[in-house]
Amino acid sequence: MTQAAIDPLITKPTSRTSSKRRAKDGAAWMLSSLSLVVIVGPAVWIIGNVFERVLRAWHWSVLTEVGSGLAGGLANEILGTLVVVAGVGILAGTIGILGGLYLAEYGDSHLGTVLRTSSEVLAGIPSIVLGYVGYVALVVYFHWGYSLGAGILVLTVMVIPYIAKTTEVSLRQVPTAYREGAEALGMKNSLVLRMIVIKTALPGITTGMIISTAIALGETAPLLYTAGYSQSLPTLSLTHHPVGYLTYAIWTFYNQPSATAQQLSFDAAGILIFAVIILIILSRIIVSLTQRHSEFT
Repeated sequence: MTQAAIDPLITKPTSRTSSKRRAKDGAAWMLSSLSLVVIVGPAVWIIGNVFERVLRAWHWSVLTEVGSGLAGGLANEILGTLVVVAGVGILAGTIGILGGLYLAEYGDSHLGTVLRTSSEVLAGIPSIVLGYVGYVALVVYFHWGYSLGAGILVLTVMVIPYIAKTTEVSLRQVPTAYREGAEALGMKNSLVLRMIVIKTALPGITTGMIISTAIALGETAPLLYTAGYSQSLPTLSLTHHPVGYLTYAIWTFYNQPSATAQQLSFDAAGILIFAVIILIILSRIIVSLTQRHSEFT
């Protein structure tokens, strides 16, 4: 077929069609930008207001002094939060990653379906309900009292579904060609899983861990029922020793008539926001370092 015969078959866009497309693209970009402003704007305003109140009367002694009534510092709350988050990270991270690994590799069985469904149901339970169950079971029935162990255990149960789900999804997104290529080279299944599959899925697994840590960092209701509150520095005792945490200071001190207590509430909120920002930066660094394993080029 000659070029003269082909040309009439080719539909060239008219200027009117191009104008419509540009108008639609412009409208789409405008709606997207407006949606971004509506979502991000209030968050930026809240965070800016918190930091403005923090910087207005900031004292570095807040980080080093232990609380005393409605005054003092937040050293006990900061250390308590770090201990709780570290315990949750170790316990929930181990169980969640292993659970996600099992669901990704062997989750097509009946048991895998039951575990996956149970995990999704558990993720939908309100945190205050988990806190109340932890209070009845751990604090009262097992006589642990308000304690570090009870708080860590309840938060662990709460975030395990998130870690397991992100781990499973990350592992399932590893291209099948990676496995097939490794098996063609004679690698054992366990070695393929450890050296190829898990390394490739590291960015997604890391992101799930960071998100779960941020969730545990900002929880209040489960800890009110299980960890109680203490203005003493945290100990390594898992039972019969209440522990302080930053979200308690935010929730409680803000409603007090004392200006000092309200300032401590804003200081605690600012520290938590700063911690979340650090987690976001840390997650991007870890993902960038592990990203080289996600593509074998």
